[in-house]
Amino acid sequence: MVQMTLETGKKLAKINKNIYGHFSEHLGRCIYEGIWVGSESTIPNTDGIRNDVVEALKKIQIPVLRWPGGCFADTYHWRDGVGPYDQRPAMINTHWGGVVENNHFGTHEFFRLCELIGAEPYICGNLGSGTVQEMQEWVEYMTFDGESPMANMRKENGRAEPWKLTYFGVGNENWGCGGNMRPEYYADEYRRYATYVRNYGENQIYKVAGGASVDDYHWTEVMMREAANQMDGLSLHYYTRVSKDDWSIKGSATNFTEDEWFSVMKSALFMEELVVKHSRIMDKYDPDKKVALIVDEWGTWFDVEPDTNPGFLYQQNTLRDALVAGIHFNLFNNHCDRVQMANLAQTINVLQAVILTEGEKMILTPTYHVFDMFKVHQDAELLPLHVDCGEYRFNDEAIPQISASASINEEGKVHISICNLDPKESAEISCLIRDGHYTKVSGLILTDSEMNAHNTFDNPDNIKPELYKEAVLENGKLHTLLPPKSVVVLSLE
Repeated sequence: MVQMTLETGKKLAKINKNIYGHFSEHLGRCIYEGIWVGSESTIPNTDGIRNDVVEALKKIQIPVLRWPGGCFADTYHWRDGVGPYDQRPAMINTHWGGVVENNHFGTHEFFRLCELIGAEPYICGNLGSGTVQEMQEWVEYMTFDGESPMANMRKENGRAEPWKLTYFGVGNENWGCGGNMRPEYYADEYRRYATYVRNYGENQIYKVAGGASVDDYHWTEVMMREAANQMDGLSLHYYTRVSKDDWSIKGSATNFTEDEWFSVMKSALFMEELVVKHSRIMDKYDPDKKVALIVDEWGTWFDVEPDTNPGFLYQQNTLRDALVAGIHFNLFNNHCDRVQMANLAQTINVLQAVILTEGEKMILTPTYHVFDMFKVHQDAELLPLHVDCGEYRFNDEAIPQISASASINEEGKVHISICNLDPKESAEISCLIRDGHYTKVSGLILTDSEMNAHNTFDNPDNIKPELYKEAVLENGKLHTLLPPKSVVVLSLE
Protein backbone atom coordinates (compact mmCIF):
# COMPACT_ATOMS: atom_id res chain seq x y z
CA MET A 1 0.00 0.00 0.00
CA VAL A 2 1.32 3.42 -1.01
CA GLN A 3 0.42 6.02 1.61
CA MET A 4 0.30 9.66 0.53
CA THR A 5 -0.63 12.88 2.30
CA LEU A 6 -1.54 15.95 0.26
CA GLU A 7 -1.66 19.36 1.94
CA THR A 8 -3.84 21.47 -0.33
CA GLY A 9 -3.72 24.55 1.90
CA LYS A 10 0.04 25.08 1.75
CA LYS A 11 1.58 26.50 -1.41
CA LEU A 12 5.34 25.95 -1.59
CA ALA A 13 6.49 27.68 -4.79
CA LYS A 14 5.39 28.44 -8.30
CA ILE A 15 6.14 25.78 -10.91
CA ASN A 16 7.67 27.81 -13.70
CA LYS A 17 5.99 26.85 -16.97
CA ASN A 18 9.45 26.87 -18.59
CA ILE A 19 10.18 23.53 -16.87
CA TYR A 20 8.14 22.16 -19.79
CA GLY A 21 10.44 23.69 -22.40
CA HIS A 22 12.00 22.16 -25.50
CA PHE A 23 15.25 22.13 -27.44
CA SER A 24 15.69 22.03 -31.24
CA GLU A 25 19.19 21.76 -32.62
CA HIS A 26 20.48 21.69 -36.17
CA LEU A 27 20.93 17.95 -35.81
CA GLY A 28 19.69 15.19 -38.08
CA ARG A 29 16.10 15.80 -39.18
CA CYS A 30 15.06 18.02 -36.29
CA ILE A 31 15.07 21.35 -38.13
CA TYR A 32 15.18 20.31 -41.77
CA GLU A 33 12.28 17.95 -42.54
CA GLY A 34 11.04 18.04 -38.95
CA ILE A 35 10.22 21.74 -38.64
CA TRP A 36 11.34 23.38 -41.86
CA VAL A 37 10.26 22.17 -45.30
CA GLY A 38 10.42 25.48 -47.17
CA SER A 39 7.56 27.42 -48.69
CA GLU A 40 7.87 25.51 -51.99
CA SER A 41 7.15 22.16 -50.31
CA THR A 42 4.01 20.17 -51.09
CA ILE A 43 3.74 19.53 -47.35
CA PRO A 44 1.28 22.15 -45.99
CA ASN A 45 3.30 24.91 -44.36
CA THR A 46 3.26 28.48 -43.17
CA ASP A 47 6.30 30.44 -44.33
CA GLY A 48 8.16 27.15 -44.76
CA ILE A 49 7.24 25.73 -41.33
CA ARG A 50 5.15 22.54 -41.24
CA ASN A 51 1.53 23.20 -40.28
CA ASP A 52 0.98 19.79 -38.67
CA VAL A 53 3.99 20.29 -36.42
CA VAL A 54 2.86 23.79 -35.45
CA GLU A 55 -0.58 22.55 -34.43
CA ALA A 56 0.84 19.66 -32.42
CA LEU A 57 3.31 21.87 -30.57
CA LYS A 58 0.66 24.50 -29.84
CA LYS A 59 -1.51 21.86 -28.21
CA ILE A 60 1.10 20.97 -25.57
CA GLN A 61 1.68 24.67 -24.88
CA ILE A 62 5.44 24.77 -25.31
CA PRO A 63 6.53 27.74 -23.19
CA VAL A 64 10.12 28.14 -24.40
CA LEU A 65 12.25 26.73 -27.23
CA ARG A 66 16.06 26.57 -27.23
CA TRP A 67 17.99 26.95 -30.54
CA PRO A 68 20.33 26.51 -32.53
CA GLY A 69 22.22 24.09 -30.25
CA GLY A 70 23.74 22.22 -28.54
CA CYS A 71 27.16 21.58 -29.97
CA PHE A 72 26.00 23.17 -33.22
CA ALA A 73 25.67 26.53 -31.47
CA ASP A 74 29.41 26.94 -30.98
CA THR A 75 30.07 26.48 -34.69
CA TYR A 76 27.10 28.58 -35.82
CA HIS A 77 27.70 32.01 -37.31
CA TRP A 78 24.40 33.83 -37.34
CA ARG A 79 25.06 36.00 -40.40
CA ASP A 80 25.03 32.84 -42.53
CA GLY A 81 21.34 32.43 -41.69
CA VAL A 82 19.92 35.85 -42.55
CA GLY A 83 19.18 37.62 -45.82
CA PRO A 84 17.90 36.28 -49.16
CA TYR A 85 17.93 32.49 -49.36
CA ASP A 86 19.97 32.43 -52.55
CA GLN A 87 22.71 34.43 -50.82
CA ARG A 88 23.00 32.27 -47.71
CA PRO A 89 26.09 30.07 -47.83
CA ALA A 90 25.69 26.31 -47.56
CA MET A 91 27.67 24.64 -44.79
CA ILE A 92 28.71 21.19 -43.64
CA ASN A 93 27.33 20.22 -40.25
CA THR A 94 30.61 18.88 -38.89
CA HIS A 95 29.11 17.86 -35.55
CA TRP A 96 26.12 15.91 -36.75
CA GLY A 97 26.28 13.59 -39.73
CA GLY A 98 28.55 15.62 -42.01
CA VAL A 99 25.58 16.70 -44.12
CA VAL A 100 25.31 19.94 -46.08
CA GLU A 101 22.62 22.37 -44.98
CA ASN A 102 21.59 25.51 -46.82
CA ASN A 103 21.04 27.83 -43.83
CA HIS A 104 17.46 28.53 -44.91
CA PHE A 105 16.36 28.17 -41.30
CA GLY A 106 17.99 31.05 -39.44
CA THR A 107 17.15 33.83 -37.00
CA HIS A 108 14.03 35.15 -38.76
CA GLU A 109 12.65 31.65 -39.31
CA PHE A 110 13.27 30.67 -35.69
CA PHE A 111 11.41 33.69 -34.35
CA ARG A 112 8.59 32.98 -36.79
CA LEU A 113 8.38 29.41 -35.46
CA CYS A 114 8.19 30.70 -31.90
CA GLU A 115 5.42 33.11 -32.89
CA LEU A 116 3.44 30.33 -34.55
CA ILE A 117 3.62 27.92 -31.60
CA GLY A 118 3.40 30.57 -28.87
CA ALA A 119 6.80 29.85 -27.32
CA GLU A 120 9.43 32.24 -26.03
CA PRO A 121 12.75 32.00 -27.89
CA TYR A 122 15.85 30.86 -26.04
CA ILE A 123 18.93 31.45 -28.17
CA CYS A 124 22.33 29.92 -27.49
CA GLY A 125 25.25 32.06 -28.65
CA ASN A 126 28.58 31.00 -30.08
CA LEU A 127 31.32 31.42 -27.49
CA GLY A 128 33.42 28.45 -28.61
CA SER A 129 34.40 29.53 -32.13
CA GLY A 130 32.78 32.97 -32.29
CA THR A 131 33.92 36.38 -31.15
CA VAL A 132 32.60 38.79 -28.57
CA GLN A 133 31.74 41.17 -31.40
CA GLU A 134 29.77 38.49 -33.25
CA MET A 135 27.69 37.71 -30.17
CA GLN A 136 27.13 41.36 -29.35
CA GLU A 137 26.04 42.15 -32.88
CA TRP A 138 23.60 39.23 -32.96
CA VAL A 139 21.88 40.52 -29.81
CA GLU A 140 21.82 44.01 -31.33
CA TYR A 141 20.42 42.65 -34.61
CA MET A 142 17.58 40.92 -32.80
CA THR A 143 16.65 43.44 -30.12
CA PHE A 144 17.81 46.99 -30.93
CA ASP A 145 15.10 49.48 -31.90
CA GLY A 146 17.15 52.35 -33.21
CA GLU A 147 19.71 53.45 -35.75
CA SER A 148 22.66 51.09 -36.08
CA PRO A 149 24.27 48.87 -38.72
CA MET A 150 22.74 45.74 -37.16
CA ALA A 151 19.26 47.20 -36.76
CA ASN A 152 19.39 48.49 -40.32
CA MET A 153 20.47 45.07 -41.57
CA ARG A 154 17.51 43.48 -39.81
CA LYS A 155 15.17 45.98 -41.44
CA GLU A 156 16.71 45.32 -44.87
CA ASN A 157 16.06 41.63 -44.26
CA GLY A 158 12.35 42.25 -43.75
CA ARG A 159 11.89 42.81 -40.02
CA ALA A 160 11.27 46.43 -39.09
CA GLU A 161 10.56 45.94 -35.40
CA PRO A 162 13.00 44.22 -33.05
CA TRP A 163 11.99 40.95 -31.47
CA LYS A 164 11.48 40.40 -27.79
CA LEU A 165 14.25 38.11 -26.59
CA THR A 166 14.51 37.15 -22.95
CA TYR A 167 16.66 34.01 -22.76
CA PHE A 168 20.21 33.91 -24.09
CA GLY A 169 22.81 31.22 -23.44
CA VAL A 170 26.41 32.42 -23.42
CA GLY A 171 27.95 29.32 -24.96
CA ASN A 172 27.12 25.63 -24.70
CA GLU A 173 28.95 22.70 -23.11
CA ASN A 174 32.15 24.70 -23.01
CA TRP A 175 33.71 21.89 -21.00
CA GLY A 176 33.42 19.75 -24.16
CA CYS A 177 32.30 20.48 -27.72
CA GLY A 178 32.13 24.20 -26.89
CA GLY A 179 35.89 24.53 -26.46
CA ASN A 180 37.19 21.89 -24.01
CA MET A 181 37.71 24.63 -21.43
CA ARG A 182 38.53 24.43 -17.75
CA PRO A 183 35.85 26.01 -15.53
CA GLU A 184 38.29 28.71 -14.42
CA TYR A 185 38.94 29.68 -18.03
CA TYR A 186 35.29 29.53 -19.07
CA ALA A 187 34.26 31.63 -16.06
CA ASP A 188 36.51 34.44 -17.28
CA GLU A 189 35.33 34.03 -20.87
CA TYR A 190 31.72 34.02 -19.72
CA ARG A 191 32.24 37.27 -17.81
CA ARG A 192 33.81 38.87 -20.88
CA TYR A 193 31.17 37.73 -23.38
CA ALA A 194 28.24 38.36 -21.04
CA THR A 195 29.38 41.96 -20.63
CA TYR A 196 28.50 42.59 -24.26
CA VAL A 197 25.16 40.74 -24.22
CA ARG A 198 23.46 44.07 -23.66
CA ASN A 199 19.94 45.18 -22.92
CA TYR A 200 18.61 47.42 -25.67
CA GLY A 201 15.62 49.62 -24.89
CA GLU A 202 13.07 47.77 -22.80
CA ASN A 203 14.36 44.33 -23.79
CA GLN A 204 15.95 42.64 -20.77
CA ILE A 205 18.20 39.64 -21.40
CA TYR A 206 18.15 36.69 -18.99
CA LYS A 207 21.70 35.35 -19.25
CA VAL A 208 22.31 31.63 -18.92
CA ALA A 209 25.88 30.49 -18.23
CA GLY A 210 27.09 27.13 -19.49
CA GLY A 211 26.96 24.79 -16.54
CA ALA A 212 28.14 21.33 -15.63
CA SER A 213 28.06 18.00 -17.34
CA VAL A 214 26.32 15.52 -15.06
CA ASP A 215 28.11 15.42 -11.67
CA ASP A 216 30.95 17.86 -12.30
CA TYR A 217 30.34 19.72 -9.06
CA HIS A 218 33.69 21.51 -9.32
CA TRP A 219 32.41 23.26 -12.45
CA THR A 220 29.37 24.55 -10.55
CA GLU A 221 31.53 25.63 -7.63
CA VAL A 222 33.84 27.67 -9.86
CA MET A 223 31.05 29.26 -11.88
CA MET A 224 29.08 30.30 -8.82
CA ARG A 225 32.17 31.61 -7.08
CA GLU A 226 33.49 33.57 -10.03
CA ALA A 227 30.44 34.71 -11.99
CA ALA A 228 27.19 34.28 -10.04
CA ASN A 229 26.61 38.03 -9.94
CA GLN A 230 26.71 38.20 -13.75
CA MET A 231 24.28 35.39 -14.55
CA ASP A 232 20.57 34.72 -14.20
CA GLY A 233 20.79 30.99 -14.76
CA LEU A 234 23.33 28.17 -14.77
CA SER A 235 22.72 25.17 -16.98
CA LEU A 236 22.98 21.43 -16.31
CA HIS A 237 23.06 18.62 -18.88
CA TYR A 238 22.29 14.97 -18.19
CA TYR A 239 21.01 12.19 -20.43
CA THR A 240 19.31 8.99 -19.31
CA ARG A 241 20.84 5.80 -20.73
CA VAL A 242 20.90 2.13 -19.86
CA SER A 243 24.15 2.78 -17.97
CA LYS A 244 24.58 6.12 -16.23
CA ASP A 245 28.26 5.33 -15.60
CA ASP A 246 29.36 4.10 -19.04
CA TRP A 247 28.55 6.52 -21.85
CA SER A 248 29.13 3.83 -24.49
CA ILE A 249 26.28 1.64 -23.19
CA LYS A 250 23.09 3.24 -24.44
CA GLY A 251 20.95 0.25 -25.33
CA SER A 252 18.16 -0.22 -27.86
CA ALA A 253 15.24 2.18 -27.85
CA THR A 254 12.70 -0.59 -28.47
CA ASN A 255 14.31 -4.01 -28.01
CA PHE A 256 14.94 -4.34 -24.28
CA THR A 257 14.22 -6.58 -21.32
CA GLU A 258 13.30 -5.78 -17.73
CA ASP A 259 16.93 -5.44 -16.63
CA GLU A 260 17.34 -2.54 -19.08
CA TRP A 261 13.96 -1.12 -18.08
CA PHE A 262 15.11 -1.08 -14.45
CA SER A 263 18.49 0.45 -15.34
CA VAL A 264 16.80 3.25 -17.27
CA MET A 265 14.40 4.03 -14.41
CA LYS A 266 17.36 4.09 -12.00
CA SER A 267 19.32 6.33 -14.39
CA ALA A 268 16.37 8.73 -14.68
CA LEU A 269 16.02 8.97 -10.90
CA PHE A 270 19.69 9.98 -10.68
CA MET A 271 18.64 13.40 -11.98
CA GLU A 272 17.25 14.17 -8.53
CA GLU A 273 20.63 13.61 -6.90
CA LEU A 274 22.20 15.92 -9.48
CA VAL A 275 19.62 18.65 -8.89
CA VAL A 276 20.02 18.41 -5.11
CA LYS A 277 23.82 18.45 -5.09
CA HIS A 278 24.25 21.20 -7.68
CA SER A 279 21.58 23.25 -5.89
CA ARG A 280 23.42 22.83 -2.60
CA ILE A 281 26.52 24.43 -4.12
CA MET A 282 24.42 27.20 -5.63
CA ASP A 283 22.78 27.81 -2.24
CA LYS A 284 26.20 28.47 -0.70
CA TYR A 285 26.85 31.40 -3.06
CA ASP A 286 23.24 32.36 -3.73
CA PRO A 287 21.05 31.68 -0.69
CA ASP A 288 18.26 33.85 -2.07
CA LYS A 289 18.04 31.67 -5.19
CA LYS A 290 18.45 34.54 -7.62
CA VAL A 291 20.34 32.29 -10.03
CA ALA A 292 18.18 29.53 -11.49
CA LEU A 293 19.22 26.00 -12.32
CA ILE A 294 18.43 25.58 -16.02
CA VAL A 295 18.35 21.93 -17.10
CA ASP A 296 18.42 22.81 -20.77
CA GLU A 297 19.35 19.35 -22.05
CA TRP A 298 17.74 16.21 -20.66
CA GLY A 299 16.14 13.08 -22.02
CA THR A 300 16.88 9.52 -23.10
CA TRP A 301 19.82 8.69 -25.34
CA PHE A 302 19.65 5.23 -26.87
CA ASP A 303 21.21 3.56 -29.90
CA VAL A 304 20.02 5.02 -33.21
CA GLU A 305 17.42 3.14 -35.20
CA PRO A 306 18.93 0.51 -37.52
CA ASP A 307 19.85 1.69 -41.01
CA THR A 308 19.79 5.39 -40.09
CA ASN A 309 22.65 7.89 -40.11
CA PRO A 310 24.38 7.45 -36.71
CA GLY A 311 25.06 11.18 -36.63
CA PHE A 312 21.33 11.94 -36.79
CA LEU A 313 20.52 10.42 -33.36
CA TYR A 314 17.12 9.18 -34.53
CA GLN A 315 15.49 6.78 -32.08
CA GLN A 316 12.01 5.42 -31.47
CA ASN A 317 10.05 6.46 -28.40
CA THR A 318 8.24 3.99 -26.17
CA LEU A 319 6.26 3.77 -22.95
CA ARG A 320 9.63 3.58 -21.20
CA ASP A 321 10.46 7.08 -22.48
CA ALA A 322 7.08 8.27 -21.20
CA LEU A 323 7.95 7.06 -17.68
CA VAL A 324 11.33 8.81 -17.91
CA ALA A 325 9.56 12.06 -18.85
CA GLY A 326 7.09 11.71 -15.99
CA ILE A 327 9.89 11.07 -13.49
CA HIS A 328 11.73 14.19 -14.64
CA PHE A 329 8.67 16.42 -14.54
CA ASN A 330 7.79 15.28 -11.03
CA LEU A 331 11.26 15.94 -9.69
CA PHE A 332 11.57 19.29 -11.51
CA ASN A 333 8.19 20.28 -10.06
CA ASN A 334 9.31 19.25 -6.58
CA HIS A 335 12.50 21.33 -6.91
CA CYS A 336 10.89 24.34 -8.56
CA ASP A 337 12.40 26.68 -5.98
CA ARG A 338 15.70 26.35 -7.88
CA VAL A 339 14.82 24.71 -11.22
CA GLN A 340 13.23 27.39 -13.38
CA MET A 341 13.61 25.90 -16.84
CA ALA A 342 14.19 22.53 -18.45
CA ASN A 343 14.45 21.69 -22.15
CA LEU A 344 13.81 18.23 -23.54
CA ALA A 345 16.31 16.99 -26.11
CA GLN A 346 14.95 17.11 -28.68
CA THR A 347 11.63 18.26 -30.12
CA ILE A 348 11.45 16.32 -33.41
CA ASN A 349 13.23 13.27 -34.89
CA VAL A 350 16.18 13.42 -32.47
CA LEU A 351 16.70 11.52 -29.19
CA GLN A 352 13.61 11.67 -26.93
CA ALA A 353 11.46 13.44 -29.49
CA VAL A 354 7.81 14.32 -28.99
CA ILE A 355 7.17 14.15 -32.75
CA LEU A 356 8.51 11.90 -35.51
CA THR A 357 8.10 12.70 -39.20
CA GLU A 358 8.52 10.75 -42.41
CA GLY A 359 7.89 12.86 -45.49
CA GLU A 360 4.37 14.23 -45.18
CA LYS A 361 3.55 11.83 -42.30
CA MET A 362 3.75 12.79 -38.64
CA ILE A 363 3.23 10.82 -35.43
CA LEU A 364 3.06 11.78 -31.77
CA THR A 365 5.20 9.81 -29.34
CA PRO A 366 4.39 8.61 -25.80
CA THR A 367 6.60 11.44 -24.53
CA TYR A 368 4.40 13.93 -26.39
CA HIS A 369 1.39 12.59 -24.54
CA VAL A 370 3.12 13.02 -21.18
CA PHE A 371 3.81 16.68 -22.02
CA ASP A 372 0.14 17.05 -22.91
CA MET A 373 -1.00 15.43 -19.65
CA PHE A 374 1.42 17.36 -17.42
CA LYS A 375 0.83 20.81 -18.94
CA VAL A 376 -1.71 21.39 -16.16
CA HIS A 377 1.23 22.00 -13.80
CA GLN A 378 2.52 24.97 -15.80
CA ASP A 379 2.61 28.09 -13.59
CA ALA A 380 0.60 26.31 -10.87
CA GLU A 381 1.65 26.30 -7.20
CA LEU A 382 3.51 23.28 -5.87
CA LEU A 383 1.74 21.51 -3.00
CA PRO A 384 3.37 19.34 -0.34
CA LEU A 385 2.82 15.69 -1.27
CA HIS A 386 4.32 13.22 1.18
CA VAL A 387 4.79 9.76 -0.33
CA ASP A 388 5.52 6.59 1.61
CA CYS A 389 5.81 4.01 -1.13
CA GLY A 390 7.17 0.54 -1.58
CA GLU A 391 10.12 -0.45 -3.68
CA TYR A 392 10.46 -1.72 -7.20
CA ARG A 393 13.02 -4.47 -6.82
CA PHE A 394 14.96 -6.17 -9.56
CA ASN A 395 17.66 -8.71 -8.77
CA ASP A 396 19.56 -7.24 -5.81
CA GLU A 397 18.67 -3.60 -6.40
CA ALA A 398 15.70 -1.44 -5.46
CA ILE A 399 14.31 1.96 -6.39
CA PRO A 400 11.10 3.73 -5.31
CA GLN A 401 8.06 2.31 -7.09
CA ILE A 402 6.31 5.68 -7.25
CA SER A 403 7.22 9.13 -8.54
CA ALA A 404 4.71 11.90 -7.85
CA SER A 405 4.06 15.63 -7.54
CA ALA A 406 1.02 17.85 -7.01
CA SER A 407 -0.04 21.42 -7.72
CA ILE A 408 -2.99 23.77 -7.46
CA ASN A 409 -3.92 26.26 -10.18
CA GLU A 410 -5.51 29.70 -9.97
CA GLU A 411 -9.01 28.21 -10.19
CA GLY A 412 -8.32 26.01 -7.17
CA LYS A 413 -8.17 22.76 -9.14
CA VAL A 414 -5.62 20.29 -7.81
CA HIS A 415 -3.56 18.05 -10.09
CA ILE A 416 -1.63 15.00 -8.93
CA SER A 417 0.77 13.29 -11.35
CA ILE A 418 1.86 9.77 -10.45
CA CYS A 419 4.18 7.31 -12.19
CA ASN A 420 4.33 3.60 -11.38
CA LEU A 421 7.85 2.55 -12.34
CA ASP A 422 7.26 -1.15 -11.78
CA PRO A 423 6.48 -2.91 -15.09
CA LYS A 424 4.82 -5.90 -13.39
CA GLU A 425 3.16 -4.85 -10.13
CA SER A 426 0.21 -2.52 -9.55
CA ALA A 427 0.36 0.12 -6.83
CA GLU A 428 -2.52 0.47 -4.42
CA ILE A 429 -2.64 4.11 -3.34
CA SER A 430 -4.38 5.80 -0.43
CA CYS A 431 -3.97 9.56 -0.28
CA LEU A 432 -5.15 11.64 2.68
CA ILE A 433 -6.22 15.11 1.53
CA ARG A 434 -5.84 17.88 4.08
CA ASP A 435 -7.16 21.45 4.18
CA GLY A 436 -9.64 21.10 1.35
CA HIS A 437 -12.97 19.59 0.44
CA TYR A 438 -13.00 17.93 -2.95
CA THR A 439 -15.93 15.95 -4.34
CA LYS A 440 -14.94 15.19 -7.92
CA VAL A 441 -11.95 13.30 -9.35
CA SER A 442 -11.10 12.67 -12.99
CA GLY A 443 -7.95 11.62 -14.76
CA LEU A 444 -5.95 10.42 -17.73
CA ILE A 445 -3.68 7.39 -17.96
CA LEU A 446 -0.91 6.37 -20.34
CA THR A 447 0.00 2.70 -20.20
CA ASP A 448 0.14 -0.50 -22.22
CA SER A 449 0.59 -4.23 -21.76
CA GLU A 450 3.98 -4.03 -23.48
CA MET A 451 7.02 -2.26 -22.03
CA ASN A 452 8.15 -1.18 -25.49
CA ALA A 453 4.77 0.01 -26.78
CA HIS A 454 5.25 2.77 -29.33
CA ASN A 455 3.58 4.48 -32.25
CA THR A 456 4.57 3.91 -35.86
CA PHE A 457 3.63 5.55 -39.14
CA ASP A 458 1.47 2.50 -39.89
CA ASN A 459 -0.10 2.53 -36.42
CA PRO A 460 0.12 6.13 -35.13
CA ASP A 461 -2.34 5.67 -32.24
CA ASN A 462 -1.07 2.42 -30.81
CA ILE A 463 -0.43 4.11 -27.44
CA LYS A 464 -2.17 7.26 -26.30
CA PRO A 465 -3.85 8.59 -23.13
CA GLU A 466 -7.16 7.14 -22.05
CA LEU A 467 -9.70 8.30 -19.47
CA TYR A 468 -8.81 6.99 -16.02
CA LYS A 469 -11.85 6.06 -13.96
CA GLU A 470 -10.28 3.98 -11.19
CA ALA A 471 -9.79 6.81 -8.67
CA VAL A 472 -12.35 7.30 -5.90
CA LEU A 473 -12.78 10.17 -3.42
CA GLU A 474 -14.20 9.10 -0.07
CA ASN A 475 -14.21 10.83 3.32
CA GLY A 476 -11.26 13.07 2.54
CA LYS A 477 -9.21 10.26 1.02
CA LEU A 478 -8.29 9.39 -2.53
CA HIS A 479 -8.09 5.70 -3.37
CA THR A 480 -6.84 4.12 -6.57
CA LEU A 481 -5.03 1.09 -7.97
CA LEU A 482 -2.35 2.22 -10.37
CA PRO A 483 -1.55 -0.30 -13.11
CA PRO A 484 2.06 -1.37 -13.77
CA LYS A 485 4.27 0.89 -15.93
CA SER A 486 1.79 3.73 -16.03
CA VAL A 487 1.62 7.51 -15.96
CA VAL A 488 -1.53 9.03 -14.43
CA VAL A 489 -2.60 12.65 -13.92
CA LEU A 490 -5.58 13.19 -11.63
CA SER A 491 -7.70 16.34 -11.27
CA LEU A 492 -9.50 17.14 -8.03
CA GLU A 493 -12.35 19.65 -7.86
